[in-house]
Amino acid sequence: MPKSLQDEGRPIQSGQSLHETVLQHCLAGELRVVNAGLPQRLKRLSDLLDEEYPHVPCNDGSTHLFKRSELKYLASMLDADEQKTLFLPMLIELGENQAEVAIICQAGAEERVVSRALDMPVTCEHGRIRIYRPQLALLRRKLRTTTAYLFSARIVA
Repeated sequence: MPKSLQDEGRPIQSGQSLHETVLQHCLAGELRVVNAGLPQRLKRLSDLLDEEYPHVPCNDGSTHLFKRSELKYLASMLDADEQKTLFLPMLIELGENQAEVAIICQAGAEERVVSRALDMPVTCEHGRIRIYRPQLALLRRKLRTTTAYLFSARIVA
């Protein structure tokens, strides 16, 4: 096994060839590059509403700005306690499955927001809300600055 794979603690999993392991290692490196623009940290909706210029710093040194109108739209869907549990931007995980995406769900607030924005019931399972590409287009039309894409090798079921 190549020394670099051993050093990173990525042993070959049973049933996985060396070729597959090397490909996964390379893909992980590429995903770090693609995800460089992700926020360093997330902020509560309640805190962003109090900021003069609502924003979060990103890993690549840039700044992710939020539109105040989107923040107010989200606030209109949630009570004060839920506004403290909704961290922004909401992360939309894009994986190998081209038909569906997953919104990372840490609290019930994400579920409520997505359900209201899409005007349909959604459920959070295994920390993810699964939606299909046409629904993603509708969601992003309403929540362009309060969501961000996270690229991953796959969406975990």
